[in-house]
Amino acid sequence: MENLPLDWSELDGLSGDDDDDEKKRRRERHARDVGAGDFPTLKELQDAETEESKRRMLRRILEMKKQKEDKLKRVSVRDEEGRSGATGRRKTATARVTIKPGTGVFFVNHKPLDEYILDINERGWALSPFVLTKTIGLFDAVASVRGGGLSGQAQAIRHGVARALQLYEPSFRPALKRAGYLTRDPRMVERKKPGRKKARKAFQWVKR
Repeated sequence: MENLPLDWSELDGLSGDDDDDEKKRRRERHARDVGAGDFPTLKELQDAETEESKRRMLRRILEMKKQKEDKLKRVSVRDEEGRSGATGRRKTATARVTIKPGTGVFFVNHKPLDEYILDINERGWALSPFVLTKTIGLFDAVASVRGGGLSGQAQAIRHGVARALQLYEPSFRPALKRAGYLTRDPRMVERKKPGRKKARKAFQWVKR
């Protein structure tokens, strides 16, 4: 057999070192393919968290600044006689209330409050905004109310008095808002349904 010259290039990659290099290159290619190098470092995560904290703090500061500006924008709303008026509602009752500085006189539909609303609890509802703002006896109030019963009318008067007070003096608003006196209670009587005795109550069922 004739001696053929050896092509040493055919023997490349047969050594163990070349195999290790090939495995290393494969691992690097795999890491690039799956994006292993895209994971942020610990420092990057901390920087991102710090930036998010800064943004949250900035948003909080801007919101507080906006609330402060809104408070400054609120001014007293009074007519030429120094009166403030507002409308209050509850259930089907509507009350138009006007207040002005005075001695605590309160008329409802041309009658004193204690003559128009006999129940002491309902009368307390109508006066509660004055009690909350510690202005009981410092304002005269006149209310014109219609619709609903005495309970709904008393709560409508309370709503109207609270809204009139915060128009007269905007500094009363936070306390009245926290107490819920400036929010119109949306609850209403549920309508009667056909085939029912009331809204949900059914007629008595007799088997025989």
